[in-house]
Amino acid sequence: MKGFYLGIFFLFIGFSGLKAQEVDTIPIQTEGLQIKLKRSPLPTRTGSLEFTPVEIKPAVIDVKINYWKTKTAIGINLNQAAFSNNWNGGGVNSLALTGLINYKAEYAKESFSYVSEVILNYGKVKNKNQLEKKTVDRIFWDNKAAVQLSKNWYFFGSLNFESQFDNGFSYSVDSENQEHQTLISKFMSPGYLTESLGFEYKPSKYFSTRIGTGTARQTFVLDTTIYHTNANNFGVPIGSTFKNELAFQIVSNFEKEIAHNLNLKTRYMIFVPYDKIAYTNHRLDVELRAKVNRFMNVTVTGVGLYDRNTAAKIQGSQTLALGLIFEFPR
Repeated sequence: MKGFYLGIFFLFIGFSGLKAQEVDTIPIQTEGLQIKLKRSPLPTRTGSLEFTPVEIKPAVIDVKINYWKTKTAIGINLNQAAFSNNWNGGGVNSLALTGLINYKAEYAKESFSYVSEVILNYGKVKNKNQLEKKTVDRIFWDNKAAVQLSKNWYFFGSLNFESQFDNGFSYSVDSENQEHQTLISKFMSPGYLTESLGFEYKPSKYFSTRIGTGTARQTFVLDTTIYHTNANNFGVPIGSTFKNELAFQIVSNFEKEIAHNLNLKTRYMIFVPYDKIAYTNHRLDVELRAKVNRFMNVTVTGVGLYDRNTAAKIQGSQTLALGLIFEFPR
């Protein structure tokens, strides 16, 4: 009996499978069933699309690259002292005025650079019952063009001019205590023009050394009336107003703010004539400037000079000044 029922059960399952297979393969007529399809949310549009080209003008930025950097400093120093007639401490009324103009222009583009520096310095002092005397008098103009060869080395050419503005005098007092002056120098008597070619070592912005293997210097003494006041006539032969020398020259420059508002500037020059090595010239310029406020500075300057064409011993000068200085641009 159990076998009978199992046979009926398997027969029913097989019949159901055949029925399902037959229904699955029967095509269904969809006409008249009103089947609605969902509308696409994307908009549709028929026809051709027309594109109009739009001209976009390139934006032009009006920017100019300035390869120049300039700096101008104008300084004025005024010193004055006055005493009453019954001042027991002693002293003499005096008035001193000094002016300074320092202009520097630098040009740098790729491997080429050019630097021009002008220093104009003049000052006088007037003491009561004495003649006026100069305290400082200098015209200095230095030009240098260079091409970079490596990271720290350059090939350079330079032109340098140096002289003074006013007449220079030596002073003496006679037996009657009267002061007399004797002319010993003036503008272009002497005057120096130096041309140099060589290599420059510049490891940093504040230090550089020029090695001028090919250097020529012309010394001028245009006023022949001062011959008798200088035994060597500044190296110019008696009867001539001009002398040319070929030499080896080294010029080292250092300029850096060594402390807050304290700037040190030095320049050392050695000039070795090829025909007279014994007449080697040395000059050291040192300037220490302390900034008190925006317009006021304290400046200490010193110059050491050894030139056998002007004196047998080392010459030196030193000044200390408190004054106003204006710098452009600030």
